[in-house]
Amino acid sequence: MGYGTAKVLKGLGATVIITGRRQDAIDQAAQELGVDAILSDQGKLEDIDSLVSQVNEKYGKIDILYINAGISGTSSIELEKPENFDTMMNINFKGVFFTLSKFIPYLNDGASVVVLSSVLATTISPGLAVYSASKAAVNSFVKTAALELASRKIRVNSISPGAIDTELFSKMGMDTETLNGMTDYLISLTPIGRIGKPEEIGQLVAFLSSDEASFITGSDHIIDGGSTLL
Repeated sequence: MGYGTAKVLKGLGATVIITGRRQDAIDQAAQELGVDAILSDQGKLEDIDSLVSQVNEKYGKIDILYINAGISGTSSIELEKPENFDTMMNINFKGVFFTLSKFIPYLNDGASVVVLSSVLATTISPGLAVYSASKAAVNSFVKTAALELASRKIRVNSISPGAIDTELFSKMGMDTETLNGMTDYLISLTPIGRIGKPEEIGQLVAFLSSDEASFITGSDHIIDGGSTLL
């Protein structure tokens, strides 16, 4: 979804900087998209500090901050391991919180902040207690940030996708057969009859960052093909 969003924003004329914790992946993406890349792990506060410093030194203040890094994993509450809990919360919530916190002095007045959440912040799925909790925390934090930054006309919103065609499931270790089965299952749960495209997330980020959305802040935007209606 980060790649799709970078592609959309680049196409609209924005100067785009992408980040990630795998140098080979961000280098390849940067070359394909024609954007700049900075190595940064959202789960590490020292990396966030370095990212903020590098962006400020090279580009100055920014107009759009899209925070989308996240990880998932399945485990029952009974069997959840503290180290897995900490890793997921560090990336999905703590990293999101401090990425915004540390970038606030370098946001232009009137800037747009968009944070990637999930429909699982408000729906229930066994085995995903920690992931869902991390996204619910994001949704709450976004509302507070919107109030705190309103005096500077900085808008803060979240996007909650349903099933989107990304590498997430393959990163969770699923083989091709399992991955295809999961995709078919997710399609069966989506009234619109397909899963979403990363560029569709990017189009929503672009809209929320545009002048046409200047009266929208502190809100969560579900983009799920109708799956949460079932």
